[in-house]
Amino acid sequence: MSNIPEMFGSMVFNDTVMKERLPKDTYKALRKTREQGKPLDLQVANVVANSMKEWAVEKGATHFTHWFQPMTGITAEKHDSFIYPVENGKVIMEFSGKELIKGEPDASSFPSGGLRATFEARGYTAWDPTSNAFIKDGSLCIPTAFCSYGGEALDKKTPLLRSMEAIDRQAMRILKLFGNTEAHRVITTVGPEQEYFLIDKAMYEKRKDLIYTGRTLFGAKPPKGQELEDHYFGVIKPRVSAYMKELDEELWKLGIFAKTKHNEVAPSQHELAPIFTTSNVASDQNQLTMEIMKKVATKHGLTCLLHEKPFAGINGSGKHNNWSISTDTGVNLLEPGDSPRENAQFLLFLAAIIRAVDEHQDLLRISVASAGNDHRLGANEAPPAIVSMFLGDELASVLKSIEDGSSYHQQDKVSMKIGVDVLPGFPKDSTDRNRTSPFAFTGNKFEFRMLGSTVSIACPNIMLNTIIADALCAFADELEKAGDFNSKLTELIRDTVKNHGRIIFNGNNYSEEWVKEAEKRGLLNLRSTADALPYYISDANIALFEKYNVLTKTEVHSRYEIQLENYCKQLHIEALTMVDMIKKDILPAACSYMKDISKEAINKKQLCADICCELEETLLKKLSDLSSDLYKKMLVLEETVVPEKEFKDVLEQAKYYRNTVFEEMEATRVIADEIESLVGAKYWPYPTYGDLLFSVM
Repeated sequence: MSNIPEMFGSMVFNDTVMKERLPKDTYKALRKTREQGKPLDLQVANVVANSMKEWAVEKGATHFTHWFQPMTGITAEKHDSFIYPVENGKVIMEFSGKELIKGEPDASSFPSGGLRATFEARGYTAWDPTSNAFIKDGSLCIPTAFCSYGGEALDKKTPLLRSMEAIDRQAMRILKLFGNTEAHRVITTVGPEQEYFLIDKAMYEKRKDLIYTGRTLFGAKPPKGQELEDHYFGVIKPRVSAYMKELDEELWKLGIFAKTKHNEVAPSQHELAPIFTTSNVASDQNQLTMEIMKKVATKHGLTCLLHEKPFAGINGSGKHNNWSISTDTGVNLLEPGDSPRENAQFLLFLAAIIRAVDEHQDLLRISVASAGNDHRLGANEAPPAIVSMFLGDELASVLKSIEDGSSYHQQDKVSMKIGVDVLPGFPKDSTDRNRTSPFAFTGNKFEFRMLGSTVSIACPNIMLNTIIADALCAFADELEKAGDFNSKLTELIRDTVKNHGRIIFNGNNYSEEWVKEAEKRGLLNLRSTADALPYYISDANIALFEKYNVLTKTEVHSRYEIQLENYCKQLHIEALTMVDMIKKDILPAACSYMKDISKEAINKKQLCADICCELEETLLKKLSDLSSDLYKKMLVLEETVVPEKEFKDVLEQAKYYRNTVFEEMEATRVIADEIESLVGAKYWPYPTYGDLLFSVM
């Protein structure tokens, strides 16, 4: 392997490269823009652009692109070469500050939720200097925001940057009240753990459902699944290990802090986890990570599946969003310290988060809503659709003592003794981990576990930053006018625990008892995307986003429309794929098998009239009945997915797809899977679950 420190970030125009290549004045001006949000002069941009171009050409780049994140959930890029014509038919390589700062992609061909009509094509991409440019596939990629001609945000990056500014402003108000004069900025940081499946590419190409929808729409349960719990943290298979090694190297070249890799719970499921970085950079890097995962897999004859539930009956894939908040001086504001009861600043930030999560359960649920994630949430493998918080015994006891006004007796650190003398002792953590909690405190950060594996982490972090900024703002408003700061501080924390403590739950979120208890507490249980999304456009939520300049009313409505439309389209494609597979593959396979069984029975009878044909007759009867049932179900599904009725709006359509189309799909699948379990292996047209999950060695 190459020297990793030299390899790391070698394809990134990072601070080290800038410092080496830019004139001192230009470098200082760019740092002010990156760190303090100062406007960038065009003259400075010209110098930066030229240096970027020279560096990129040296690395083999021939083109540049404004790399942005439209509301498709993936990234977009339009490539232009550096060539510029001169005399005698020659060219030179040029890149201007204007080209660096602004691009003009078509804004009408991306999802806009009504913000752009087809004839209104003009849109702009604007350089985000806080996220480093990088080289990918021979092009200099410049991270940018994407907006319409009217200035509306058409991407996921712009609202994320706005939300980061909002929480920075409100958190700084709190820090100043505590006498902090050293910090100048507060930063939210994220480390998103990424789960994924690897299957053989040749098998993937034989599954229409995987190709069209990303998940298997049919598949009988294999003899072995994850029952033995032998895959989690198991020895990584050679082919997978080679993939992971190359994946790490490609990510490191792009400055992505890929740190941890291991087998996950389900067969053929794995996980990659990076080190924390700033929220907008983490969002950019996670988009890159998903793209590179797929590219590297192809080189190894594999396919990387990022769908939340590619296989029924075994664990799906999530993306745990580890979120924290720190100062620019490196102080983690969620670090409890040796004595959480004495750390008033920590307790106030904790109280703000408790209040935010309780008041805005709907927005956190909306931030992870998708057709794919609906299969996963609450399926005994992921948090339920009910939002709650885990704090652990120690913090719960601290908050209880504040609420009651009682004294708190801190527990001493316990040394763990394992019973083997040669093993060193180590201090026991003050609290256990709760893998069933949607939003769990894990020492000095919160782990938001509801995200699906395909989701852009921008939206969940927009929500987190905005709702916590709102709670901090309310606290700052009270504290700034308080006559007695300490008394008001205690009162705020105590009242928050009393008024919002219902959101704290340290038990088993998978249990039916919790569902009933959550209902008693008045917590939301938004089971599907169609149930959750109407909350997006409530007056209270629109007012919240507008107050902190994160989203306008128009931008909120556009996102609401886009998510509902995408939900309907995804289920529509899945239903049509099911119909296609049944018509062209499953029923012909069953008929072919029945034909050969019939021939076998006839041949046996011709050989000997008294010979027993019970096996053939039983199979034929069962398969014939099931095939007839499947054909009827397919016709119903086909009629259901292309209804003649007109919907009054996209919400009515989404509810129709959830309550009618999806239910028909589930019922149809049951019959098809039973047919698969009866048809001979050589007749079945697709690789089975057993083939897909256990073939990669």
